[in-house]
Amino acid sequence: MPASPVPPAVVTELQRQFNQELAAAHGYQAISVWCTTQNLTGFAAFFDKQSGEERAHAKKIIDHLVDRSVDPLLAAVPQPKQDFRSLLDVAQYAEQMEQANTRGINAVYEAALTARDFPAQVLMHWFINEQVEEEAWCAELIDRVRSASCAGSLSDLDRHVVRIFSDDKG
Repeated sequence: MPASPVPPAVVTELQRQFNQELAAAHGYQAISVWCTTQNLTGFAAFFDKQSGEERAHAKKIIDHLVDRSVDPLLAAVPQPKQDFRSLLDVAQYAEQMEQANTRGINAVYEAALTARDFPAQVLMHWFINEQVEEEAWCAELIDRVRSASCAGSLSDLDRHVVRIFSDDKG
């Protein structure tokens, strides 16, 4: 039995969102490169991991479309910001990307609600919950970077950032 058809408005929003997730992955990779050039190897590793997570999010949407017999269309990925003034600037840029992802996910969910596309709604529930976590770590990261007011505290934060923000904090 073929998959239930995906309403065109939902397809449009899902296509836009998975491409936005890929753009965020590209953005996190750019941040990771910047951190590497600043000798912030802990932050570089953390943002490299975030890049991978964004690609996994895109894949989740792509798989949903394929499972429902829709051919995903990849768009050009825009060049991300690569020039940052400080680690605080980096953290704020990450927060902006996550807020944009939240707005995009909400738009997909709204389209799915309007179209009564229950499978897409269920998929977006996972993403909505994920964005609560994503925005929370961004806010915490900004706070921690702001409070790292001396070289020693910034070095300490760089050394522990992956552990601090890992899913298995223990």
